[in-house]
Amino acid sequence: MNALEIQPCTLDAKCEALRAEVREFIARNLADYPVQERARNWSHGNAEFSRKLGERGWLGMTWPKEFGGHERSSLERYVVLEELLAVGAPVGWHWVADRQSGPLLMRFARPEVAKRIVPQIARGEVSFCIGMSEPDSGSDLASIRSKAEKTLNGWLLNGRKVWTSGAHRAHYAIALLRTDPNLTNKHSGVSQFLIDMKSPGITIRPIKNMVGERDFNEVIFDNVEIADEYLIGGVGEGWKQVTAELAFERSGPERYMSSTQLVIEMIDAAHQIRNRANGANGASGAASAGAGSPMGVEAGLALDRHEIELGRVVAEYATLRQMTLGLAGMLARGENPATAAALTKDQGALLEQRLPVLAHDLFGDINRSEFDSLAKVMDFTTQASMSFSLRGGTREILRGIIARGLDLR
Repeated sequence: MNALEIQPCTLDAKCEALRAEVREFIARNLADYPVQERARNWSHGNAEFSRKLGERGWLGMTWPKEFGGHERSSLERYVVLEELLAVGAPVGWHWVADRQSGPLLMRFARPEVAKRIVPQIARGEVSFCIGMSEPDSGSDLASIRSKAEKTLNGWLLNGRKVWTSGAHRAHYAIALLRTDPNLTNKHSGVSQFLIDMKSPGITIRPIKNMVGERDFNEVIFDNVEIADEYLIGGVGEGWKQVTAELAFERSGPERYMSSTQLVIEMIDAAHQIRNRANGANGASGAASAGAGSPMGVEAGLALDRHEIELGRVVAEYATLRQMTLGLAGMLARGENPATAAALTKDQGALLEQRLPVLAHDLFGDINRSEFDSLAKVMDFTTQASMSFSLRGGTREILRGIIARGLDLR
């Protein structure tokens, strides 16, 4: 099978019954959730909301019961994610832990560590961050310099991580650190560690984003001591493990749904403009005597453009939905979606970053007080979308992965 081939996947009646259940939960718990908060989508978290999801069994859905999971299908999990993302639910508090940290720990961590911590993730009790990127490394993750040195009783950590989303609220980090600086192959001398973020020697400094919010952080390790049991997998096996982890990070519907609230607001605004134009055309019809008023012609042209451009967006949404649903099917079958996931993430980011530009093009001259919700969401998404092509791998890195998957490099 071609590395980019994604088989079509359909949802059965069980999944659709679950969808109705999730929608009822959302209606009860997010009825008054403000539009400007919905625009933040999965970058915004709420610990209490995450615990409620855990109580419903909607975290750790596919995990074994011995780890606190619920042994449901990847497609059922997809339905829950899709519904939460569609309404901009505050899922960021548990997102990383549920998406990739839990699966990583179950697969590679020592059993006693995984069985102690993973069930807490499934209950929505702990938050995780990922320590990968470093200063002066750019997108070359393998060039990291932060190190872990073996000691008599464990490991001593020193170095810096940057752009660490959610580090200020996380209970744990999973960090990639260099354990052998002497190897000529930079990919083979790195290992992963589970780190308690309250450990002595850890300093967390905020990096404010363009919106003025604290999401990113710089994390400094200064002689941080951790026990040997917190090495994840074997020494020097970190690169292989990170590659598997990133397939989870790039395959979900969040990779195209970050700007969904902006799409909803644009469609609502276009609907209002259409109704107003139809009313104006009706009122002026008699005076126009069938010749067509200039006002009606201009409004009709604008409406046609709204319909065309937003129709294209909806079509792209439908395509990306089928792609991410297909990736969920691959995961359900135990297949490795790494190359296809990289393609999906790249195409999703292109759409997400284009949406604010389209919004300003179509609605830049609106009365902001009249279209207050659209204006607020447009302002936020315009600034926030700058980071959408960075998280989960930059565009250049993703396209390199795709090229290697197709044997082009």
